[in-house]
Formats: sequence, C-alpha cells, structure tokens
Amino acid sequence: MDRFDHLEHLDKHLVEELAQVARETVRDELREQTRKRRRSAMLYAASGAVALYAGGAVALAVGLALAIGLPAWAAALITAALLGAVALCLRGAAHSALGPHAPHRVLGGTPPATPPTGLGMPYPPVPPHPPADPDAPSHRA
Repeated sequence: MDRFDHLEHLDKHLVEELAQVARETVRDELREQTRKRRRSAMLYAASGAVALYAGGAVALAVGLALAIGLPAWAAALITAALLGAVALCLRGAAHSALGPHAPHRVLGGTPPATPPTGLGMPYPPVPPHPPADPDAPSHRA
C-alpha cells in the first residue's frame, strides 16, 4: 500500500484542477449569457423611450388638430380623455392576458373566491382533532 500513497496527492490535485476548470467554464458561460441579456434589455429600454416620445407627438398632434375648431383647453381635455380611455383599454387587455390567476382588482371588481395558488382552498385545511402532546401521559394501557 505504501507504493500508492503518492497517488492520493495526485488524485486530490486532479479533483481540484477539474473543479477549477468547471468553475471557469460556468463563469464564462454566465458572462456570455448576461452580456446578451443586457444588450436586449438596453434595446427594449431604448424602444420604450422612443415609443413614449412618439406617443407624446401623436397626443400633441391630436390636441393641435382639435384646437383648430375648439378652445385650447377643450382640445387638451379631450386629448387627455382619449389617452385615458386608451390606457384603460390596454390595462384591461394586459389584465386578461395574464390568465385566471391574475389579481381581480379591476374597477370595482370583487376579489377572487379562491386564492391564486390554484389549489382551490383560501386557507390550509384544519385537522379534525388537535395534535397529541408527546409529553402528555398516554391513556392507552
């Protein structure tokens, strides 16, 4: 057995080396995935900002078009009401797209009869009798 004692050191060294290579590989893969996700997130954010300015320009155009025949305050009020109605419709569409487990707090709606867990019970079941005290003396003899 004395001949193989030096192999134990080699085995530990090999395991440490393999663990280090695995860590580096996982770290590199996560770094690459994070880079791709970060780029996508930045593009989505830029898209949202541009869409916000485009929406503002459309709202301004609608307000100016209405201001041709109406006072400026009335045109602004109508434009705000139109934007509010569009926002409410979009919120309703997003709410219905979430499915049956979405919170049901839509303009005077009632809370759901069952919780969103999908189990069908609003609270955990109650056992028929209380649990037995392990320290109490047993009545069985």
